[in-house]
Amino acid sequence: MSERGSPAFRRRRLGMELRRLRESLNLTGDEVADRLLWSTAKVSRIENAKTLASQVDVEALAELYGVEEDLRGVLVALRHDAAQKGWWERYRNSIPDDYTMLIGMEAEATVVRSWEPQIVPGLLQTETYAWSLSLASQHASQLPPSWLQDRIEIRTERQRTLLYTPDPLTHVSVLHESVLRNQYGDARVMRDQLMHLIEVSELEHVEMRILPQVVPPPVSTGAFLHLTFPDFPDVVYEESLPGGRLVEDAETVYMYERAFGHLMERALDEAASQELIKKTIKHWS
Repeated sequence: MSERGSPAFRRRRLGMELRRLRESLNLTGDEVADRLLWSTAKVSRIENAKTLASQVDVEALAELYGVEEDLRGVLVALRHDAAQKGWWERYRNSIPDDYTMLIGMEAEATVVRSWEPQIVPGLLQTETYAWSLSLASQHASQLPPSWLQDRIEIRTERQRTLLYTPDPLTHVSVLHESVLRNQYGDARVMRDQLMHLIEVSELEHVEMRILPQVVPPPVSTGAFLHLTFPDFPDVVYEESLPGGRLVEDAETVYMYERAFGHLMERALDEAASQELIKKTIKHWS
């Protein structure tokens, strides 16, 4: 599995593919369970990625469904990758499950679209800004200091594996202008952060737009990420104080896709966005 691969995501893909194969033969879960002497619950857990099928289970299902050799190899490879551990697993005790799910999703995404009305998106933060943000919110979150350190390390690793790699994802973001002026840390922290935004926006796979303060936001929603995959339905990750929420309903995801399109239409173009960031850097000087 590549560095950007996600075991949890591969498990979901495996389950989705096995369900597709079953349904293509017009078989019910009960019928599959009867033929393999399994429980119906086992079939459901495998298809819904609640449990990881063993290699023997995958081969039994492939045999029952009459799967050709090439596709069998794909299924076995998915099962093998799903059994591995992602780099973020060592931090599982200090991050919530929803954040773990996001990291796994990002690792497989080809495009991430981000709307951020308050703070710099995590993938674009400097370490000092991230620390200042974490310390400012610690009173509300009551996180142990060691957990804060873990989250900074996670953010750094996410940036390295997603943006600074031979196979990066495409990151498109719309930031409200207030993001550039909401102070976390001292003026130097803010100045360095905005200079970093200029630097990262020049990467070929990064597109950054600023929604000016004078333009009313076309949508009334908090921060969200819209993730696109090569062979899996799009998902949305909503951010909130208690924790994020994964949205998979196709109709709702499409609503977020349209909302992001409206934000892009209202935002400045890339060149004008860079000029506004540079102007705001002078404010912090």
